[in-house]
Amino acid sequence: MPGTRYQLEVNPEIPPRLARLDELANNLWYSWDRPTRSLFARLSTGLWRAVHYSPKAFLKRVDQKKINEAGEDSVFLGTMNRVLSAYDSYLAEPRLELPGKPPLQASDLVAYFCAEFGFHESLPIYSGGLGILAGDHCKGASDLHLPFVAVGLLYRQGYFRQTIDRDGNQTAHYGDNDFDDMPIETVHTEDGRDLRIAVDFPGRIVWARIWRARVGTNSLYLLDTDLEENSEADRGILHQLYGGDRRTRIEQEILLGVGGARALNALGLKPTVWHINEGHAAFLVLERIRNLVGQNMPFAAALEAAAANTVFTTHTAVPAGHDHFADDMVMHYFGDFCNAVGLDRDGLLGIGRVGDAGEFNMTALAVRGSRFHNGVSRIHGEVSSRICADMWPQVTSYENPMDYVTNSVHVPTFLATDWHETFDRHLGLGWQHRLTDQSCWDGVHRIPDQIFWSIRQSLKAQLLHLVHSRVRAQHMRNQGSEAHLDRVLRYADPTNPTVLTIGFARRFATYKRAALLFNDLDWLREIMSDAQRPVLFIFAGKAHPADEPGRQLIRQIAELSRQREFEGRILLVEGYDLHLARRMVAGVDVWLNNPIYPLEASGTSGIKAAINGAINLSVLDGWWGEGYDGKNGWAIKPAADGLDPAQRDSDEARTLYELLQDSVIPMYYRNTSLGYSPEWVKMAKQSIASIMPRFNMQRMVADYAEKFYSRAADQWRRYSADSFSGARQLAEWKARIRGAWPRIRLRRINQSVPRIRYGETLHFAIGVQLDGLSPNDLTVELVFTRPGEPTSAAARRYELLYECPLGDGEHRFSRELTPDQCGKMEYRVRVFPTHELLTHPFEMGMTIWL
Repeated sequence: MPGTRYQLEVNPEIPPRLARLDELANNLWYSWDRPTRSLFARLSTGLWRAVHYSPKAFLKRVDQKKINEAGEDSVFLGTMNRVLSAYDSYLAEPRLELPGKPPLQASDLVAYFCAEFGFHESLPIYSGGLGILAGDHCKGASDLHLPFVAVGLLYRQGYFRQTIDRDGNQTAHYGDNDFDDMPIETVHTEDGRDLRIAVDFPGRIVWARIWRARVGTNSLYLLDTDLEENSEADRGILHQLYGGDRRTRIEQEILLGVGGARALNALGLKPTVWHINEGHAAFLVLERIRNLVGQNMPFAAALEAAAANTVFTTHTAVPAGHDHFADDMVMHYFGDFCNAVGLDRDGLLGIGRVGDAGEFNMTALAVRGSRFHNGVSRIHGEVSSRICADMWPQVTSYENPMDYVTNSVHVPTFLATDWHETFDRHLGLGWQHRLTDQSCWDGVHRIPDQIFWSIRQSLKAQLLHLVHSRVRAQHMRNQGSEAHLDRVLRYADPTNPTVLTIGFARRFATYKRAALLFNDLDWLREIMSDAQRPVLFIFAGKAHPADEPGRQLIRQIAELSRQREFEGRILLVEGYDLHLARRMVAGVDVWLNNPIYPLEASGTSGIKAAINGAINLSVLDGWWGEGYDGKNGWAIKPAADGLDPAQRDSDEARTLYELLQDSVIPMYYRNTSLGYSPEWVKMAKQSIASIMPRFNMQRMVADYAEKFYSRAADQWRRYSADSFSGARQLAEWKARIRGAWPRIRLRRINQSVPRIRYGETLHFAIGVQLDGLSPNDLTVELVFTRPGEPTSAAARRYELLYECPLGDGEHRFSRELTPDQCGKMEYRVRVFPTHELLTHPFEMGMTIWL
């Protein structure tokens, strides 16, 4: 019988001259600084790949002889010193005036909560776009030296690793993360013990350990329940990202919201702004209310105080995508909370109620527990205002408080370094600090076409090299032959990257319509059959293991890619991850995106492609609805409303085929005597010049600071001053308004005039029954629109002034007005509550029209 196997890991001794490599390995700054990653890779390329590009894991396994030689290698030491100089300069950059109106103060702190964060492959606690966006947000906050801290969960298993068999069946492979290999460290108390927080669960306490990841100048704190003090079930709550049943899901979200707030308190951090990025973290609202009620505040005042400095961002474009839990489940976990804050069952469940739905909605909780709300593109902001319209029942969706900030990308992370030297020469040194300066990026047009095209070809070659490697491994694992592999890869030749290459890489969700390209196979065959103008389509992405329609999409693409006329022209690459994503967005010629309008909340992959000189071919949804200018790509106009799904897909597929056949392919292969198409290069340059200054993370984080963070911090100061007198005052005022509102009435005192001449003055007099309210509690206004126009924020509004009481609780408001426009117009009269402490004029959702 074999004996017991014991595990042993022998770690190298890092020479003193290289001691700061450990510091570099433990700051995610390396995730957006290519020279830092290259510093590790040059010691051992094979090991660097084997540890999945994790500097911390690399330093634990690097050969002692190699690390000793590096400590004596003047070239390596010189490179390391340059990296360290850049690192130290980044951390020491003086903080300029903080963004915002009024500007954020140095004493402010933004706390950013999200269920996943995608910084780099070495910290696998993300699944997709939400996590990548959250990681980019943190990086952007660090670049701006924003006072910022992030809070998330530390999963033993991140999202799965994907393989695809010869029939297109996706297999999900889960592996446990080794926290010792990840760029995180436990937080300790003053006496050296792990810092832990307790979260109350029904009949028990769940303990969570706090870990820290350094993100440039800021920190991300992560909670972990895999502790001996917890039961086996509780140790597994955070075992898998988005794993388990509904019970696991609500427990994860309690740990994120309630536990995250307690973690910041245990760390001595006192945020002045709280940002809930998607509804998973919304339970933090209840935890903050519990703390405030513990300071002898009534529940209503505590809600006002907590909401005043809370920002909520929704990323979901369909109501069904919002998290919701059964009422009994919520009461099971929050019954003690109700007792602590003096709230009954209906009071708690009402905070999470949407219309007649019978479940507790996390988006509703987040909206009611915040005063700043936004979608993630202009179109998505409009969609979200309609989805959340029940939160403000008497206010039109055009005027309710839902705003938007369009998602963007972190340029240092996703801009290929191949561009840096050329940008230095033609845009000027320091272009990295002028990301939002349009005049800077207009300089892209000064780059010689040949140089521009050579960089684009180099990036494509790097992509095709990776695709070649992955498809080969996939093919051989699936028992394919070498001869057949040559046929499959004949157009993906990294040594001659001249074939027009179109990429589609994202989650295989049905609304993203990965198979729209195959709507009419005969037409597609016609497009792809021209041997003189070949086209290569590369598909990559994962489907959620429980999403059978998404898994079927993968099988469909795999099946089509094996058909003789498409073989080698359509490649399905397995193992979609950040490494492949970076190569694809930088290397393809065209980025294809064809979601069902308006279900793409934003999408950022097309931005990443555009800043690298790829050209977008996309439905006008999400960010592309703002980014497209007619010269920087191609747009698929959404089909008319009211069409059935099959007709809609047919119409939009026809547009896609026409664009490919009449514009994209001819332009790429036109006038190539120079080795490239000048017309194509011109559009690719415009792609960079028009997208870079508008869709970078510096602009996005500054938008959040100006629209929300600075105002939220200012509201917090107003509400919390003098023992929260502002919050108490506003809560009492809102209670009076709600009590009187059903009896508020308006009537027209003078007669309406149907026609006047330009320059004449109109007189308006309105009687308002106030039912005991003060005239100062309400705003009475005229709203002018053109016939048929909705009452939007762009309508012309004129406030009526208070004149006098009329008796029996009625009061007179009036105004004289001289219209400054000719033509037909409509006007209406309305009244709504007004108070100087309101964050948004319609936050109460109350309006009465005459």
